[in-house]
Amino acid sequence: MFVGLALTSGSVFAQSTDSSSSDTISPALDRVSLWLGGYYANTSTTIGAGLNQYDVHGNLNLQHDLGFPQHEVVPRLRFDFLLGDSQGFSFDYYRVEQSRTGSAGAAFDFDGNTYNANASITGRLNFDFGSAAYKWWFGHSSDVFGVGLGAGYYHIFAGIKGQASLNGNFLGEASASASENAWAPELELGWRHAFTDNIRMYFNAQGLKKNGDLGGHIYDGALGVEWFPWKNVGFGAEYDYTRISVHDRKEYYHDDVALDLDGPSVYLRFRF
Repeated sequence: MFVGLALTSGSVFAQSTDSSSSDTISPALDRVSLWLGGYYANTSTTIGAGLNQYDVHGNLNLQHDLGFPQHEVVPRLRFDFLLGDSQGFSFDYYRVEQSRTGSAGAAFDFDGNTYNANASITGRLNFDFGSAAYKWWFGHSSDVFGVGLGAGYYHIFAGIKGQASLNGNFLGEASASASENAWAPELELGWRHAFTDNIRMYFNAQGLKKNGDLGGHIYDGALGVEWFPWKNVGFGAEYDYTRISVHDRKEYYHDDVALDLDGPSVYLRFRF
């Protein structure tokens, strides 16, 4: 939804600004900017669950306990366009998918059940995040600083399924999962510097926080460079760090998910 709206709106506003007065925007900014790529992320995912009225809680790390790969390529899409010379919209979307069936190296407790060592256990994580923000850019020289206010939407599913026992009694197959989605306010910060028309450097940061029984936070930061060997097409490289923590408190139980991603990114860049 974000991408379709952005592409349509970006085309309209780009045409209107091209037909108006000459450009007065900073060389560090573009009228319309599209990023297609992803990053090779070092990943750590921990899911937890428990009962509110009893001392029953368990945590499971998908990489350590189930042998999930620690590195994966996470696709990412960004889109920005200006309204005038110093204000505009910014859109961001990425998706994390992890699934694996393996054997636990040791017995562990989770959601009131004991999952047996050497038993076949399946873990799965799906996470989608999209955001839209209105940004103000300050400065018209080679350096600009940006502040954005908007909203982010996330959907997360995490769960395990395997052979389990309770109080020493074999239960057969048991499962536990959490599936949540929510909107939350978001703050974005940015800095961009143009060394030349073809070489630029930037820093992006965004944070989302939601309080309440269903809440959590998402923080993301990236430092990168851009190189445009052609006028409208180029490449970007950056280092990203993302921290995601989501919890859900029900009347009788609670669950939570913590996801850390960090690593280098590469992008195919388009600007107009």
